[in-house]
Amino acid sequence: MNKLSGLIAAPHTPFAADGSVNYPVIDKIAEHLIASGVSGAYVLGTTGEGIHCSVEERKKVAERWAKASQGGLELIIHTGALSIADTIDLARHADTLDIRATSVIGPCFFKPSNVDDLVEYCRLAAENAPSKGFYYYHSTMSGLNIDMESFLQVAGTTIPNLSGMKFNSPDMYEFQRCIRVNEGKYDIPFGVDEFIPAGLACGALSAVGSTYNYAAPLYLEIIEKFNIGDYQGVAACMDKVIAIIRVLVEYGGVAAGKVAMQLHGIDVGNPRRPLRPLTVEQKAKVLEKFKAADFL
Repeated sequence: MNKLSGLIAAPHTPFAADGSVNYPVIDKIAEHLIASGVSGAYVLGTTGEGIHCSVEERKKVAERWAKASQGGLELIIHTGALSIADTIDLARHADTLDIRATSVIGPCFFKPSNVDDLVEYCRLAAENAPSKGFYYYHSTMSGLNIDMESFLQVAGTTIPNLSGMKFNSPDMYEFQRCIRVNEGKYDIPFGVDEFIPAGLACGALSAVGSTYNYAAPLYLEIIEKFNIGDYQGVAACMDKVIAIIRVLVEYGGVAAGKVAMQLHGIDVGNPRRPLRPLTVEQKAKVLEKFKAADFL
């Protein structure tokens, strides 16, 4: 399997002042990501507020990303929805686009209670985009308590286009077990930005995250220093990562992350409800704290 490598950004979906999707800004984001050294984009996931968009909006966003990346980014389109009918509709649409793979997060309301039920849900999504790879999106935010090693072992027998898993959990033991399934067959990009040294130490080949939208060079430096054994350099870079994460924790990851894009001259607007938009004063404070972190 041709596995992902480097940084995969989880881009924001840009919204205009009236709350509509601001599609032209996607072109600016794609151009910025390519220039910053990011190798791919995981579109319409948590950071991209996919579940806050309508099916029609999600199709148009996916189309715009496929066009805007011009082959310069490996694209994974998140097609998960509360309705399996919408998930299948989105998967079928994504299958027509020039992308690498589709992906779904585990249902967060009526939850599968065991491995077999989760695999079947994913199989229904994956089989409707048969020409693309499929990544399960494992996130602690979904509230599912299912062992991911077992998931890969079962899913590998029923999902022919299974590529692997976007692993958004700090459980490094589980991560290590997942990357060893079937002698390392599956692609397991690591998804916790502030744990990237741990991910690298445990064998991650790629990382998916929201902070790579605006701080990719910092993380590329971390990867470079890790690979040459400069662990003091890694720790120094992580001081800046910690400063970034403190701002996200204080003001809200999606809302503050959207403000951070202004550091690169890109206005992606406010998040959609139920996420709370920041006030003008809060945005000014967020920018001040990001600049103080000195990661640009």
